[in-house]
Amino acid sequence: MKKIIKKICLCLGKVFKLIDKILITPIMKIFIRISNFFSKNSRGIERLFANKQSLIVISLLLAFLVFYLVDRNSSALIDDSAEILYSQPVKPIYNEEAYVVEGLPESVDVILIGRRSDIYLAKQYPDFEISVDLRELSVGTHRVNLKARQNVSSVKYKLDPSTVTVIVYDKVSATREVTSEVLHRSNLDSKLDISNISLNKTEVTIKGSAKKLEEVAYVKALIDVDNLVDPTVGEATINNNKLVAYNNVGEIVDVEILPETVDATLNITSTSKVVPIRVVPVGNIALGYAIEATTTNVSSITIYGDEESLKKVEYVPVTIDVSNLSANKDFTVNLEKPSGVRAMSEKTITVKVNVGEESQKEINGISVRTINLAEGLKASASSEADSVVSVVVRGSKELLDELDSSTITATVDLSDYTTPGEYEVEVKVSGDDLRLNYTSKTNKVRVKIFK
Repeated sequence: MKKIIKKICLCLGKVFKLIDKILITPIMKIFIRISNFFSKNSRGIERLFANKQSLIVISLLLAFLVFYLVDRNSSALIDDSAEILYSQPVKPIYNEEAYVVEGLPESVDVILIGRRSDIYLAKQYPDFEISVDLRELSVGTHRVNLKARQNVSSVKYKLDPSTVTVIVYDKVSATREVTSEVLHRSNLDSKLDISNISLNKTEVTIKGSAKKLEEVAYVKALIDVDNLVDPTVGEATINNNKLVAYNNVGEIVDVEILPETVDATLNITSTSKVVPIRVVPVGNIALGYAIEATTTNVSSITIYGDEESLKKVEYVPVTIDVSNLSANKDFTVNLEKPSGVRAMSEKTITVKVNVGEESQKEINGISVRTINLAEGLKASASSEADSVVSVVVRGSKELLDELDSSTITATVDLSDYTTPGEYEVEVKVSGDDLRLNYTSKTNKVRVKIFK
């Protein structure tokens, strides 16, 4: 190992000596000679710069050097280059009252070719314009050239595309009724609603090609509630609502609409309804226990929505899981809005459940009703015994003592039975008091279905 290290050190020493001989020593000699030259000839150099003719020669040399550098760098401004101006608008020239033109692009790309300085100048002109003159064209299909106004003659203007195919139609008109559509309704206070929208124009004129007008199925005024300033209950007006034409699948049709906007007057209302809270226990309580009572911190809440939706809501359900519950417990529940309800006066409520010993009571003579029978069919019990069932009700003694048997319902669902015959169908029982548990002593009854 020592021999290897010794050999490596010898090799490195030879490399350093070679570098010193070839590179370091010659460079040091050059610096020493320059230093000696200036130290010996300092007076000569002073005389050289004091001589007027010498200064003229040196100045000329420096001037030629600067000229060369500037000329070399300025060639970028003289040589031809190119630059693209994207999406430059196209201005068509034609009688817009009499004709409709299709196929003309809204914008094109312009390639500027020339010296960089000229291109820069061309870009500064404010009236840069791409135009196409269609005034001499008749109705039909034509191939036309787009032209750019050449503000700088030394610059070449190339358009992409430079030639397009256009179709010229006679402009015709028709009338359409206007309906309204409310935008951003969800941004309105959830307790407010919009109703009775009236427009200052119920009929408008649409103009375009006959083909386009045939596509228009309806015209809508887009009423944006974001344009309402501090909306409150009462009448409000939104001016200058945009009109848009649509085809029968809801796509926008590009036609001219006169007028372009309409004013809308609308009623802002706040429809509400007070409904009770209904506690809905789910799951099986612990064996031998029953729910004695359920109480909530609020017995009713105010709900907000449109009148039709509120009519369908009789109560707000509050679901609590009582699985294996064997002692009193308080539940904090987030309320879910029923369908059509936009807002509620409460978001969460507290439900207190009191648990006691389970008792049971048998209720006899509960009539069996049929539901979901197919149209054109009738049904009846196969026998008198199949027309009634006995129901075992489990719960706390206090609730059983107050139970009204008329609140218990027994039903058979016949939605799967669509042909006449006699069938054995499962019986389901339920009751209005959800704190109690209802079980039919008869699992199935026989039912006759006939036309």
